[in-house]
Amino acid sequence: MSDQVLTPEGALQGVTLMGEGINDNTSWNVVGHTYTPKVLTENVFIWHAAIPDGTFVPPHIHPTQDEWITVLTGELEVEFGEACHKASPGDTIRMPRGIAHGIFNRSGDEATCVFGVAPSRKLYDLFEALDGVTDPEELVRISALHEVDFLPPPAE
Repeated sequence: MSDQVLTPEGALQGVTLMGEGINDNTSWNVVGHTYTPKVLTENVFIWHAAIPDGTFVPPHIHPTQDEWITVLTGELEVEFGEACHKASPGDTIRMPRGIAHGIFNRSGDEATCVFGVAPSRKLYDLFEALDGVTDPEELVRISALHEVDFLPPPAE
């Protein structure tokens, strides 16, 4: 059981255990990944992610947030346009606001990592809205309402 209490200002204080999330152990299935929220304030949103092999987040832009990922296990690839960067355990990927990026697990194994965005803006609400959504057009539509803009797929 997590050891969490609210401060007088309404912030969550304490420890969120490894297998648990905040807010009644919330977790979401977003694009085949399991996201478990760990920290949520107006200034920052941090979540744990389990990313199965062969899954990805298509190229997209956060126009109002800086994003980062610290890889815990496995390996991820992040594409910034034509450039592809590999990240291994202990590596941190930086994705500044306004820069298109896609996140891919092509490693053959599950990857786990910790994501964060600052400021938090609407991303927590986006993950709640996307939980279990599998239709790509609906994912793009909902994301745009929450300040995440997916790029059109490449021409075939």
